[in-house]
Amino acid sequence: MSPDRPRDRLGRPLPPDAQDDQRGPVVPDVGNLDDAAAWQMAWEYTLRGLPFHAHEVCEQRWRMCRGDERDAWRALAQWGAAETHEARGSREGARRLAERALDGLGHASSLPDGVDVDAVRLRCAILLRD
Repeated sequence: MSPDRPRDRLGRPLPPDAQDDQRGPVVPDVGNLDDAAAWQMAWEYTLRGLPFHAHEVCEQRWRMCRGDERDAWRALAQWGAAETHEARGSREGARRLAERALDGLGHASSLPDGVDVDAVRLRCAILLRD
């Protein structure tokens, strides 16, 4: 997420002159964090009602992690996107991405250290309910 482009708490773009109280927090660069710390940051964003930010953290890890963890981090980024769609009121988008996240986690060759995969699976299952 570019700090040059202001966004709201759910990641929707705002006009450049948006007031500070309309802006969501800027997601920091997680390049210096290990997997467990990045996961903790993503999870805390989720608990604070900032699913887009959780998605952004997971996406950063996906793009920089070692090869055998790429599928897992991509699935975690999809889970964050599913949570974001749900928060924005897009049930169908949330369902589709939750399905992709579950599938990706199921096929991942390696899971990152410290990630609570069971919690992600549970949250995806909740998103898939009618």
